[in-house]
Amino acid sequence: MVDSPEKVSFLDRPLARVCAVGIALLMVAVLGWMHRDDILPSPEGAAPAADDPVARCLAERSGDIDRMVAEGTITAEQAQLFKGRAEALCQAQQGGGSGPPPQ
Repeated sequence: MVDSPEKVSFLDRPLARVCAVGIALLMVAVLGWMHRDDILPSPEGAAPAADDPVARCLAERSGDIDRMVAEGTITAEQAQLFKGRAEALCQAQQGGGSGPPPQ
């Protein structure tokens, strides 16, 4: 009598494993695409929007602080502290924004 070959489940075949690896790679690619801004650094030349009220506020206050340093009213260390406070103040007054202007 001839023995019948054993039935092999599809999940035990090499094609199923290739499909599983392909799906895993696809999911890694999708996650990488979704988090591309977290993974890759933003370009250095990215400037805030021209109509951003926070950027305008920061530019104005930064100019005032730089003027005080030039006049000798405050030191460079104080200027850094004031600029940090000005950023918090502008964001609180204007709400959000696209970030500080490039320095």
